[in-house]
Amino acid sequence: MGGALRRPSLFAILLGLVPFAGICFSVSLWDRVYPVVFGLPFNFFWLVLWIPLTPLVMWAAYAVEERCHPGDETRKGGPD
Repeated sequence: MGGALRRPSLFAILLGLVPFAGICFSVSLWDRVYPVVFGLPFNFFWLVLWIPLTPLVMWAAYAVEERCHPGDETRKGGPD
């Protein structure tokens, strides 16, 4: 039932921090109403853009982990 957990690679952790940094720490760089992108102020467009980007970045982090640990049964919920 419970398998040993492995520490994620540093690259996967850094990939996981990309959406967090993109949403939280970049706001002060572009906090203005103009330009308008697709009818939205740029700051709102930027935040909405991260909605589809976050799963893509998380998928990339998952792919990195799968490449680092191929065939690791504890990660895939293998036989108990």
